[in-house]
Amino acid sequence: MTTKPTVAALGIDPDAQDWAHSGTGGDAIEVAVVREATQVSGEWVLMRVAADPAGRVLVFNRHEWECFLDGARNGEFDIPAG
Repeated sequence: MTTKPTVAALGIDPDAQDWAHSGTGGDAIEVAVVREATQVSGEWVLMRVAADPAGRVLVFNRHEWECFLDGARNGEFDIPAG
């Protein structure tokens, strides 16, 4: 099993990325698409919590990100009412 690369292992500077925000406030999520990493080729999607930009950054490859979006569109993460 191979481990998922970290931002540091990819050679990406999170502060240099163009982050898109899911909303306003500290609980918003930020996402950045990195087309070329210094250490590992390919396209990467980064995700972090807006209130803690220096904290943990999740790393997804393009396939993982598309699967996540597909699940979100199909309600896989919806919390049942009541």
